[in-house]
Amino acid sequence: MHKRETMARLLVIEDQAAVRETVCMVLKNAGHSVIEAEDGDEGLARLATEMVDLVLTDIIMPRTEGIGAIREIKRLYPAMKIIAMSGTGAYALYLHSAQKLGADAVLAKPFKQHELREAVGRVLAASATT
Repeated sequence: MHKRETMARLLVIEDQAAVRETVCMVLKNAGHSVIEAEDGDEGLARLATEMVDLVLTDIIMPRTEGIGAIREIKRLYPAMKIIAMSGTGAYALYLHSAQKLGADAVLAKPFKQHELREAVGRVLAASATT
């Protein structure tokens, strides 16, 4: 996999520590700068103080869950690029809702590292051309 010359600053919002750490590790290994948040409330607070190019958010979380976070991110930062992540099965409906609210891509858990890198690359490449 080729690294992009200009890596992005990403915010990962995920309540499960092991998943968050793995996602962050994969993205850092791909050359991105990554900040973390444990839930939608913390993610929104981080966005208020930090510039990011892309938000990756889980859907099912305590406090402000992913759908609420996506809705608020799009209200405050309409151009923000978002990737929604959630489990398969019944959770697929949440991913569809996330797309309707403005998520640029969705990832069904569990996903492979290359699927994560490819989704991030696609969304960042699309934002670079718009």
